[in-house]
Amino acid sequence: MSRREQLGQVFRFALVGAVNTGTFFGIYLLLHPWMPYFAAYSLAFVLAMVGSFFMNTYFTYRTRPTWKKFFLFPLTNVTNYVIQSAGLYALVTWAGLDTRIAPLVAAVVAIPFTFLLSRRILVPGAARKAAEERAQGQARTSSTV
Repeated sequence: MSRREQLGQVFRFALVGAVNTGTFFGIYLLLHPWMPYFAAYSLAFVLAMVGSFFMNTYFTYRTRPTWKKFFLFPLTNVTNYVIQSAGLYALVTWAGLDTRIAPLVAAVVAIPFTFLLSRRILVPGAARKAAEERAQGQARTSSTV
């Protein structure tokens, strides 16, 4: 995969992430008055994750969604959920940040992790191809010494 294609994926991922974050945050704000903040956060997270799966398969990585990918995709979000949950708890409990704003701040920190993990699951062989390209690049650099 060329650098240009990789940058395109990163840009599309960022765009999908912005839409998904807006969707998540909107759902969270709708649920927040009706349930405890962490329950609203968790439900909004799950609902937004389903939308994220389809946006990332069709738009970001331009691959076909399958049931296997659909069931594996939440694994990419486990890291995201853990990072965001810990951040949410820390921001609310220790930093005293408003429970309406804290999820948005915590989400920003998790973005790079989510990109790498979702690419690995949604694009078959992406990790192997990246490793091969790095090895070829290193071989070229060391042979020109």
